Amino acid sequence: MIEAAASILILAGSGLALIAAFGLQRFRDVFARMHVATKPASLGMALTLSGAVIAMAGVGHTTKLILVILFQYLTAPISAHMIGRATFRAGTEMDPETNFDELASRIRPRPRQSA
Repeated sequence: MIEAAASILILAGSGLALIAAFGLQRFRDVFARMHVATKPASLGMALTLSGAVIAMAGVGHTTKLILVILFQYLTAPISAHMIGRATFRAGTEMDPETNFDELASRIRPRPRQSA
């Protein structure tokens, strides 16, 4: 029964990681890609590692895997925010299908400097 639960979590996590990989190919601009690179990929990794925690015996392995999950959830949103902020300030154009830009009225992108 425990192996079945671990297998289901690992398969669900792998499925989410696969969906994230397809999303990276499908979306057109950096802003949509960073969303799909952080949210489903992080959840997929957490599910996969949760399945590994269930399948593995030993406190040492479990502690390491739980720390990996924790650090992933601490660093992924911060890095995505910083990438999005730098990309927006650099003046990268959004996908034409984007309906609105909430930051346009607050922050003006810096003009690009020619090298």
